[in-house]
Amino acid sequence: IGVMDLFTLSVFSHNKIGILLDTSSNNSSVHRVFSFHPTTGCVAVPIVDPATHKIREECRDYQSLKEECSAEKILETIVMMNNNPNIDGILVQLPLPKHIDTNAILEAIDPDKDVDGFHPFNVGRVVANLDGFIPATPYGVMELLKEYNIDPKGKNVCVVGASNIVGKPLASLLLNANATVDICHIYTNDLKAHTLKADIVCVGVGKVNLITEDMVKDDAVIIDIGVSRLDNGKLVGDVDFENVKEKCSYITPSPGGVGPMTIAMLLKNTIKAAEDRKC
Repeated sequence: IGVMDLFTLSVFSHNKIGILLDTSSNNSSVHRVFSFHPTTGCVAVPIVDPATHKIREECRDYQSLKEECSAEKILETIVMMNNNPNIDGILVQLPLPKHIDTNAILEAIDPDKDVDGFHPFNVGRVVANLDGFIPATPYGVMELLKEYNIDPKGKNVCVVGASNIVGKPLASLLLNANATVDICHIYTNDLKAHTLKADIVCVGVGKVNLITEDMVKDDAVIIDIGVSRLDNGKLVGDVDFENVKEKCSYITPSPGGVGPMTIAMLLKNTIKAAEDRKC
């Protein structure tokens, strides 16, 4: 699959399994696809051994730059990686320090190595439903729906959050899948009126308990993309999980639901980049 080298300003990772919970069953079939070793500071890339057909893990170093580094240094590193034939995928861990122009950095990445799918070239291809790199989190959401045979076609879908990284590309993917998409954001009046009519609710804004039981209809599918840390250190999502899970048909836990799928789709994009570059 080629070499997987990731450029990051910080390392964000999961050691859990991506899962969508079927609220009518206690059994779920999923596979561990990616992990990060915090003690060694390297990425573990699962690779299928062609001889045994078993998965083995190999470590790849990553580039780490200090927070106070200049934009010029970051751009210099990206140019180096763009020109390195042994590097298949490049990503910049967001958010960047305030003194860095994020758009300038993202646009400097070779679109053919843009495994995060944030370059305007790839953003446009997602909107136009053309082949390209799909942002990992929306990609993961779509793969979860596919895995559990939840077809968005003809469904009313409410996407809460309109970020360039999640909300907007997710809305485009759902529209391309023939869903009727309702996009809500911080300026939306009466959020409940939008979520109540949705067959599928996708929320990712980082506000604890934004979606409560009275805001979703019976048997709705709930995709919780948000993550917030409480004062006690506990990580939670945007959905009041314990109460909403009793009402919906499917729901993702947070953390442990969409987050690991983001990493899995990043790996999938990197494999695509490696294979495309061989052609």
